[in-house]
Amino acid sequence: MPHRHRRSPSIAPAYTGRLSTTPVPSLRMPEKSMEPQAAYRFIHDELMLDGSSRLNLATFVTTWMDPEAEKLMAETFDKNMIDKDEYPATAAIEQRCVCMVADLFHAEDLRDDDPSTAIGVSTVGSSEAVMLAGLAMSWRWRAKVGDGENGWRTRRPKLVMGSNVQVVWEKFCRYFDVEPVYLPMAEGRYVITAQQVLDAVDEDTIGVVAILGTTYTGELEPIAEICAALDELAGGGGVDVPVHVDAASGGFVVPFLHPDVVWDFRLPRVVSINVSGHKYGLTYPGIGFVVWRSAEHLPEDLVFRVNYLGGDMPTFTLNFSKGGNQVVGQYYNFLRLGRAGYAKVMHCLSDTARWLGDQLRESEHFELISDGSAIPVVSFRLAGKRGYTEFDVSHALRAYGWQVPAYTMPDDATDVTVLRVVVREGFSADLARALRDDTITVLNSLDELKPNGHFDDVQPFAH
Repeated sequence: MPHRHRRSPSIAPAYTGRLSTTPVPSLRMPEKSMEPQAAYRFIHDELMLDGSSRLNLATFVTTWMDPEAEKLMAETFDKNMIDKDEYPATAAIEQRCVCMVADLFHAEDLRDDDPSTAIGVSTVGSSEAVMLAGLAMSWRWRAKVGDGENGWRTRRPKLVMGSNVQVVWEKFCRYFDVEPVYLPMAEGRYVITAQQVLDAVDEDTIGVVAILGTTYTGELEPIAEICAALDELAGGGGVDVPVHVDAASGGFVVPFLHPDVVWDFRLPRVVSINVSGHKYGLTYPGIGFVVWRSAEHLPEDLVFRVNYLGGDMPTFTLNFSKGGNQVVGQYYNFLRLGRAGYAKVMHCLSDTARWLGDQLRESEHFELISDGSAIPVVSFRLAGKRGYTEFDVSHALRAYGWQVPAYTMPDDATDVTVLRVVVREGFSADLARALRDDTITVLNSLDELKPNGHFDDVQPFAH
């Protein structure tokens, strides 16, 4: 009887046999199955070609969490957040998170005995949150101007915001047919002003967007001043325009670093706020929240009720199905850290950012735009004529593994190029020292080479 070769599973090679003779299909599903270890190894090895997320200083998104949080999130990958009747505990955790966010931002009418008084929802990052907040402002404007002869059907709504807004606001305006009114920046001023807002609003303005921690520089826009100016305008018989605060980057920082800064629902003109849990909320992507001052600012017509998953479920989301594990991860952080823990983390990150900013300033190669004191973000530009550009610096740092973005500022400051470092949980003081040392090495090399903007057209980062 002929001997048949049998390959023992215990000694099945990882990189020979089928793996070495058959290319992995990239565009079509393979005809045959493969061992789970082989599928894992193929994908694992290809992902090694990615940059290290921990060294990606371009992103605000969380790249490290406690192992206990990772375990909880892995245990809840399979739970669909929309199915509140089947997963009541996860639904309750979501509402608790919404309540905690609303309380942090001083929302109205919150009562410990009735969590439903918090008006808000968890979202897939701030992108969905922005869309929901914009829709609410748009529908309230419709109700205000009415449906008569000169009603909303014959007019185009407008949204006033700086040219420094994140691109999701441009998407909202395009997707929902709202006219964006962009307020320009200027060299040395990368936030909007109250006077710009006053000059831009009119009867068709559905709202004004103010940013707590801009993506470009991490600066805080003068929200209290903007609200005061709009209060005075409305009090004098002018238009009455609400304010939405885009706190995607700063909402989990400013309450702990700068508790005396008034920017949230303590200002009566602020009607809604979005925040990203996957940024300084310290949770893996993607999780965000949008909360409203009170129920009157979320039109009832935007809330849908379904019962085909069991039970009556009100829902106001653009997504229907999403995993419950991000909400669970956010709840873990809220319980694990509490207000004292968040304050300690933010102060630590701010100290690291400010130390790095001081080091960059002392190198005499850079001019600081933001020093990490508002939120833990350092933005800077080259000082004087160096014979190379910020893009050259960014490209050279990538050889050391660091991803430090270089980009041009928004209208009307597009001739200004900036480098930015986002200091996140997991970016230790020791890593900051390593970045400082590598930056000095890079600068010494560029001082000799003087590539004169050789990498200006090879932008490693898109805003």
